[in-house]
Amino acid sequence: MRPSKSTVLSAYLLIAAVSTALNLGAQFLVVQYLDIPYVIELSILIGTGVGMPPRYFLEKKYVFFFKSNDIKHDSKLFFLYSFYAVFTTLIFWSVEYVFHIYFSANFMRYVGALAGLSIGFFLKYQIDKKYVFN
Repeated sequence: MRPSKSTVLSAYLLIAAVSTALNLGAQFLVVQYLDIPYVIELSILIGTGVGMPPRYFLEKKYVFFFKSNDIKHDSKLFFLYSFYAVFTTLIFWSVEYVFHIYFSANFMRYVGALAGLSIGFFLKYQIDKKYVFN
């Protein structure tokens, strides 16, 4: 028996929150501890790398209830998941970076990140449901 839509939505939102916390936490740490050129850009990239793998495995299991046939199949699925994530990640990065440039304040950059991640998560769910975990 499959869970209700509200249960799946709750799981998705919880996973999105965990992924967001991992992403923004990693960004915060990079910005706090590195004093190098392009630290903002690097923090965004590292945050994405930290947040995506756990999100894939959690969504696969608790949102889409998908079981891979084997490690090869799972690798192909993760590649497909990541491929589509490029597009939604570009939305997230763009919104975050626009907030960073426009407001010139770290707090507002994180607000932009939350807005961009929210848009990206919504679109990513639609894509994953139709093209990845079908």
